[in-house]
Amino acid sequence: MSEIVLKIDADTEQWPEAEDFLNDLLEKHACPVKLQMQIVVAIEELFVNVAHYAYPDGNGWVEIHADISDTQAKITLVDGGIPYDPLGHPDPDVDAMAQESKIGGLGILMVKKLMDEMKYIYKDGQNCLTVIKAL
Repeated sequence: MSEIVLKIDADTEQWPEAEDFLNDLLEKHACPVKLQMQIVVAIEELFVNVAHYAYPDGNGWVEIHADISDTQAKITLVDGGIPYDPLGHPDPDVDAMAQESKIGGLGILMVKKLMDEMKYIYKDGQNCLTVIKAL
């Protein structure tokens, strides 16, 4: 399948449009419900991170590039916000966090656990974070 792109405002109120976009594409490829839920949850976490942190002035955009076949879903989030490599940081110590009652920092770890592969590049002034899930 060829890549399909949705470009929307980087605003959490826009998430339902992105969610519908992803669910429609995954359903067209007969993606098992469990995997579909994992993909959508992972992309929601990444989308919300872009919406909250990529644009300090609050005005920005995000593109969701989806390339879904019968064997895998490859989804890339592209934004023009401040450069940030979420994979460039060590995973949080979950045990220590639980003991200290800290919250935050677990979203990327969750995405790593849900997806089979993650890649990040900063290219042409844009963050590009790709996740891949075998179907």
